[in-house]
Amino acid sequence: MAINVPVRPAWQTGPVSATDPQPRRHTPTLRGDGAKVTPLELFFDLIFVLALTQCTALMADDLSWLGITRGLLVLAALWWAWVGYAWLTSVVDPEEGEVRIAIFVSMAAMLVAALCVPQVYGDLGLLFAASYAVVRLGQVALFILASGDDPNLRHSVIGLGVSTTLGVAPLVAAAFADGALQLGLWALALLIDWGGVLIIDSSGWRLSAEHFAERHGLIVIIALGESIVAIGVGASHGVDAQVVLAGVLGTAVAATLWWLYFDVVALVAAHRLESAPIGLEQNRLARDAFSYLHFPMVAGIVLVALGLKKTLGDTDHALYLESSAAMFGGVALFAVSLSAFRRRNMGQFNRSRLGLAGILVAFVPLGTEISAIAALTLLAGTLVAYLVYEVRATGDNRSRIRTELRH
Repeated sequence: MAINVPVRPAWQTGPVSATDPQPRRHTPTLRGDGAKVTPLELFFDLIFVLALTQCTALMADDLSWLGITRGLLVLAALWWAWVGYAWLTSVVDPEEGEVRIAIFVSMAAMLVAALCVPQVYGDLGLLFAASYAVVRLGQVALFILASGDDPNLRHSVIGLGVSTTLGVAPLVAAAFADGALQLGLWALALLIDWGGVLIIDSSGWRLSAEHFAERHGLIVIIALGESIVAIGVGASHGVDAQVVLAGVLGTAVAATLWWLYFDVVALVAAHRLESAPIGLEQNRLARDAFSYLHFPMVAGIVLVALGLKKTLGDTDHALYLESSAAMFGGVALFAVSLSAFRRRNMGQFNRSRLGLAGILVAFVPLGTEISAIAALTLLAGTLVAYLVYEVRATGDNRSRIRTELRH
């Protein structure tokens, strides 16, 4: 007669007997090594697509240095909410038990927060703060349940709960302020929330390295999709030969950004994370290389999307300085972030990509003197030329790395 023995998470030790009680339904199922991104996680990420689109629209409606700063602050808050669930679902299976319902609740709260973005510095500031608090504190609550009998994980989660609560409070206060005070409260909220993970003990965190790296790669693709969406939004006035050309060039820019990240960098970073010693070293690498350094990559892509949107809006006229800075500077920020990403993973900056960033920054003033379509042509041509140079310069070494890490 067969006996059904309950399966324990891999990290639990000790013998399993037939008399062990069945796990409670509300206890999250923990994930082990080799976990893959689930359909529910991709579903959750679709909400972040809306968040990206809303941040781009917020900056486009107030195309000034202040408007861009405000948009990036909101993006940073929403990014940190997404990061929290990337860590959570690397530990907890989001599709098992009541965790699935909790994820749906978080999605709804994230959606409300995204809908508030256009008026986040106005009438909808308090609603944004409230829905954002639901998303952030919901993650902490699920982590507490997941910690179970693991005191190290619970200790780290409690520290996260404190920094999260302290970080949400200034956003609530910002809803009742305006001007410089409001902007200062937003900056304070991000400083507390982002900086809290540097202070709390991170040795107790758990993660599935392969899953964690894959999740961040997918979010880069989602961000690149926003740049494609921006092309369509910018061309809403009609389609002519100039718009077709701009669409092709914009796609070329997005494709080169994809290449810069996924050709070798993503493969090496995932391998480095998977091979790092489990515990404090791996957790810090995941925090620095992925949670922190992927934000400027995503922010750079969003800025490029802003520049593309303005370019498609009027291809014949020169870009404003802010638009030119967004388009050229966004790609430069992406390139610098990739170089810093390599520095954190491999110990060396990518000097050629830093050089590319310098060239693109130098093009910003030129973008205000030539037509928008000419500026986009210059950007796409520069990126394609750089990729040709990089592939030839790396040669056999690039092919060897791709062959080894893809199999």
